[in-house]
Amino acid sequence: MSTIIGIDIGGTFTDFVSYDTDTGHIENWKNLTTPAEPIVGVMEGLGKLDDLGVVSKARLGTTIATNALLTRRGAKVAYITTQGFRDVPFIQRGDRRSHYDITWIKTRPLVARADCHEVAERLTAKGAVHTPLDEEAVRELAARIRADGTIEAVAVCTLFSYIDPGHEQRIREILAEELPGMPISISYDVLPKWKEYDRASTTIADAYLKPVVSENFREMKARFAQAGIGSKVGVIKSNGGEATLAGAADAPVQITLSGPTGAVVATRIMSELTGIPNLVVFDMGGTSTDCSTVVAGKEHVTTSFEIEWGIPIQIPMIDIHTIGAGGGSIAWIDKGGMLRMGPQSAAAVPGPACYGRGGTDATVTDANVVLGRISPDNFLGGQMKLDAAAARAAVARVAEKLGMDVDECAFAMVQIANNNMLGALRAVLLQRGLDPRDFTLVASGGAGPVHICDLMEIAGIPQGLVPNYPGQFSAFGFIMTDARVDRHRTVQQISKYFDGERATRAMTELVEGAIDELKSQGYTQRIEIHRSIEARYMGQNHELELSFPADEFSEDNIADMWERFHREHEARFGFSIPGETIETVNLKVVAVAVSDKPEMRELPVTDAPPQPASRRKVHFADGWHEVPVYDRATFRQGDRIAGPAVVEESASVTILQPGQALGVDRIGNLIISA
Repeated sequence: MSTIIGIDIGGTFTDFVSYDTDTGHIENWKNLTTPAEPIVGVMEGLGKLDDLGVVSKARLGTTIATNALLTRRGAKVAYITTQGFRDVPFIQRGDRRSHYDITWIKTRPLVARADCHEVAERLTAKGAVHTPLDEEAVRELAARIRADGTIEAVAVCTLFSYIDPGHEQRIREILAEELPGMPISISYDVLPKWKEYDRASTTIADAYLKPVVSENFREMKARFAQAGIGSKVGVIKSNGGEATLAGAADAPVQITLSGPTGAVVATRIMSELTGIPNLVVFDMGGTSTDCSTVVAGKEHVTTSFEIEWGIPIQIPMIDIHTIGAGGGSIAWIDKGGMLRMGPQSAAAVPGPACYGRGGTDATVTDANVVLGRISPDNFLGGQMKLDAAAARAAVARVAEKLGMDVDECAFAMVQIANNNMLGALRAVLLQRGLDPRDFTLVASGGAGPVHICDLMEIAGIPQGLVPNYPGQFSAFGFIMTDARVDRHRTVQQISKYFDGERATRAMTELVEGAIDELKSQGYTQRIEIHRSIEARYMGQNHELELSFPADEFSEDNIADMWERFHREHEARFGFSIPGETIETVNLKVVAVAVSDKPEMRELPVTDAPPQPASRRKVHFADGWHEVPVYDRATFRQGDRIAGPAVVEESASVTILQPGQALGVDRIGNLIISA
């Protein structure tokens, strides 16, 4: 018997999904998150398994790196760069967040200027040595850092090191000799790409996280080892792939957005299983809502991410838009007397008022209880009883300030929360030129199915999908994921003088490095390689990514590459310029160690219509309705119901509005249509 477990540590709940590889049986459950020490909540949740000895793999999504960056509780970093460039992290870019705000101040970097140092060395733009590295100056600098005694990590980013890393690697060797045990990040390992500031910022962030992540992972590994699964735990990276605890600790910037990626990976799997090409992820948990897209069956991976405005981290990550809107979002009244929702959250402690754990603020969850959308007696399948009276009292306090009826106020709270989340959906659809009418909305997170029908209506999305295990969908995605390594490198050339041998050498080095990284972490299964290039017309400022399936740049492959660039530029931007010079900027390699995936079982077919388990009153836009309540576990393939109705399951509830219909597909997904 062998079991794979996915674990997603959220702001309110920690979610678990287990998959028995022998029987194909999948189980899911939740445990309240313990914010002060998340590993406690993880171990409590794992305690629900009878025998941890059967666990062959556990994959964990964690917010350790995210929280350290957002709260600025990382290490004190020393930054070392080429002489004359110590101010790059402070000059940043030439743009401004607020063009007409004279009080606006640039975002503070993750390093203090007093801890930025220069060394004599210089490469030319073609990688030739202009000024040799002054090794004695590096040793003197190491002595100053040692004497200071407060530095916890070092970031090294020298000019044009993405062409030749020799100086950076030698600086690291000297620092390792002079400062044994000091965490060191060099830009060639973190981000060997052009654009000096972006590379410096990403390298500083990696160093900033190393001590924090390493310390937390040491504690985690010890706790997992006590439970007998220490060597079986992997961490989910921002690109949706898996790494070992040790691998993630060596490159902690890669787990900046670890947790939210699971829902996107699972949605991509749903696209493959259902044949629906375009899906938009709507993952609403207790604290936040994450939105993303799967277009033509593929998730969108980006390197354009900022932890705060003007502080970029350019590692490959699934493109996710996050807002502070969840079941725990707190209702409040602004100075103008208007009702607002969030982004403040009741989180797991004290939680919404209905949790009965000391919370008194009215939240989205409390409003849904008041409106009859969430049953106090069937929350988490009846494992957690909710205090309906406390929920109503909390909403009543807000209603009194607004001069509203309690039910009216609760419905207004839900509508405002929906509009907040509509903004996130528009950010990943309309703002990127995507038509909502071409997409299916996928609801996940414990609160996603509660709000999916509302969001479909106001966002103009014609179809919705509530997958199996929506309340633990990210954790489900973790058991479906593979180990993955992304390698990028800037190799600038133009089409008129393109050196195929140079490009082939660089691409081969990227492939070999990615494979070696996977194998060094113990991933020895079948490895798939995906190559691509980023190119643009000469003089443009942004690149277009082209897949490059061949393993070498031959004359025929190069000619085909230029032709495809013109075609894809026409398709993407509506124009092309045949004969114009094309510039290649970055080479990219993705190596994936493919793992076995759970098979989704087909539901049996029945001729009998589904029967409701009970009935209850639920509030909709036109008032209260007494509606049928169905148990999702009783649904069969081909079942159909009409709204208004409620579909309950162990970790969530789907609210079907009047005029909407719901059908069950072959693997149990709930397909909603207007």
